[in-house]
Amino acid sequence: MPGLSRLHLQPMPACHPRVGGMSLLEMLLVIALIALVGLVTGGMFARGMSGAQLRNAGKELASQLRLTRAEAIARGSVQRFVIEPRARRWEGAGGRSGSLPESLQVSFEGAAQLQPGAGRGAIEFHPDGGSSGGRIVLKRGDARWRIDVGWLTGEVRSAPDAPP
Repeated sequence: MPGLSRLHLQPMPACHPRVGGMSLLEMLLVIALIALVGLVTGGMFARGMSGAQLRNAGKELASQLRLTRAEAIARGSVQRFVIEPRARRWEGAGGRSGSLPESLQVSFEGAAQLQPGAGRGAIEFHPDGGSSGGRIVLKRGDARWRIDVGWLTGEVRSAPDAPP
């Protein structure tokens, strides 16, 4: 029929279009990924904290050794730095003393004739700046921090140490 237009009807789709949002499976996947990232980050943070604790303890001991040396030079008399590795305690010049974290293992090497008693070690600093020398090693897990005191110059060097 001329003049009449045909109507073209299209069939309705069988399924309804999806409404924006996330399915339960997608939500669980996101939560699992967040938990995984949290575990990895937490582990890295814990390792970083233990490393910082080791580094801080090593630097503190080195600082106290340097102070004991400076007192020997300033007072013009021998000064002793005494350490008890098993008890993780130390005593420096001028009545200063302290302790190290229980999580650290401590070892000491020094002149045997200066040791004040069983389980204690000592480093003597002389008025000319020299010392009896010695080495303190702090260890936590596989990480190590070494403090060396030169016997001739009394110089205190502190740095991370590679395991033997």
